[in-house]
Amino acid sequence: RPSYQQTLFRAFPAPPSSLRPLPSPSPPATVAAKAQEEQHRPEQRPPAAMHATHLLLEEPIRMASILEPSKAGFFPATTKIVGTLGPKSRTVEVISACLKAGMSVARFDFSWGDIEYHQETLENLKIAVKATKKLCAVMLDTVGPELQVVNKSERAISLEAETFVSVKPGDTIFIGQYLFTGSETTSVWLEVTELKGDDVVCLIKNSATLAGSLFTLHISQIRIDLPTLTNADKEVITKWGVKNNIDFLSLSYTRHAEDVRHARAFLSNLGDLNQTQIFAKIENIEGLTHFDEILQEADGIILSRGNLGIDLPPEKVFLFQKAAVYKCNMAGKPAVVTRVVDSMTDNLRPTRAEATDVANAVLDGSDAILLGAETLRGLYPVETISIVGKICAEAEKVFNQDLYFKKTVKYVGEPMTHLESIASSAVRAAIKVKASVIIVFTSSGRAARLIAKYRPTMPVLSVVIPRLKTNQLRWSFTGAFEARQSLIVRGLFPMLADPRHPAESTSATNESVLKVALDHGKASGVIKHHDRVVVCQKVGDASVVKIIELED
Repeated sequence: RPSYQQTLFRAFPAPPSSLRPLPSPSPPATVAAKAQEEQHRPEQRPPAAMHATHLLLEEPIRMASILEPSKAGFFPATTKIVGTLGPKSRTVEVISACLKAGMSVARFDFSWGDIEYHQETLENLKIAVKATKKLCAVMLDTVGPELQVVNKSERAISLEAETFVSVKPGDTIFIGQYLFTGSETTSVWLEVTELKGDDVVCLIKNSATLAGSLFTLHISQIRIDLPTLTNADKEVITKWGVKNNIDFLSLSYTRHAEDVRHARAFLSNLGDLNQTQIFAKIENIEGLTHFDEILQEADGIILSRGNLGIDLPPEKVFLFQKAAVYKCNMAGKPAVVTRVVDSMTDNLRPTRAEATDVANAVLDGSDAILLGAETLRGLYPVETISIVGKICAEAEKVFNQDLYFKKTVKYVGEPMTHLESIASSAVRAAIKVKASVIIVFTSSGRAARLIAKYRPTMPVLSVVIPRLKTNQLRWSFTGAFEARQSLIVRGLFPMLADPRHPAESTSATNESVLKVALDHGKASGVIKHHDRVVVCQKVGDASVVKIIELED
């Protein structure tokens, strides 16, 4: 078996030639070339701040600003929050509070609960969305090739540290109702010590009580010879996913690019689910090893740090997070980080380490934070969402957007595609004129996602223009999927436009849609009198970026 170091670095080879930064230009041979080089040379910084050019952290930070109270806004943070709905967060009242606190994607975890249970929760979500007028996307999380142990007696099993237990042959083994974190007493870590015939004797590393009737079993760095999308998963998608037009499929234990292709082929035969985005969930060494090809096929990535923390040594997890998030950023695909505030499952406040972890995930470039047990079975689901949102908002204030923008432009290289050029120009213009918001008109959502890829410091209002389509049996409008799928992308805030105004319309009809978007921005408090707004839209065959200044 390859070493951790070999596996980790093999998982992140150089980017494809089409995406690599261009080589450094040859020394200028003329005065004109030298002048051009001077023009593009970054401005000189004072010596004390020189090191800041290498950090995704804006410096210097005013120490006095740390004591200033956080200001609440209509958009609590540009980083999105995915909340898992379950026993402690499935009533209309709690879901409504979660939406108001900042949850924009609701995750339904089918590793427990039946279809009827989750359908009842989803119906409550629909009521909460209407009541709060907060849009929310739906994510179906598959079970995948997960090994589960059934405790038929349902009596709690107590295991004491430093004692021995016999199990079937394996390697490092983790068993528990919830994944092992090193601090929970509901999961146990077993270490293989010797072989005795067909049995393996294991040393119990931590005292734990295994309660309930169903436990998860994870064998570190051992391949489970089961399909990534199991028959049980397909049944849930066919019965529950189709009925509810799920926006995202979280593909658990994604190990190869073929896993994503197989899932997409399956969804393509299920009506409107051909629009469902697939997020590959990277949970083990095998997924890490094939990360690049998985990223090319998937619509987004979920870094499942709970399982990864088992397959990888603790000191290696942050390396994978930073490398993986960077690759997602450069590819313009959402990166979602999990397991950030585990202690809030039972406590009202996160630990200092957890708060810092959330901030670092934002500074790394993550699009969204996924909350699992914290909202599913946690005692404080609403407070958890609120606190995570506040931490994200504070981290965004010191995110070094200037450096990030330059890195992204360099990575994309030249010549840029037409759409990429328009997107980067819109962000650059918005920053230069200190615009309060960027408004982009889009049908597929691609233009809005490209703008968000450059991480503008202001919100991006994505005006989704519906398109008319037919399956030869009936006519319908697209747009709802595209609008909700923006809810997992950092910085994007969607609104669905009137379908009578196509995206490639005349300037007159586009102006009416723009007025609706501006009114929405004013009503939400994002746009104020005399603010500047950057608008990215298509007029005829031309893509236009324009700057408007609002009057009284």
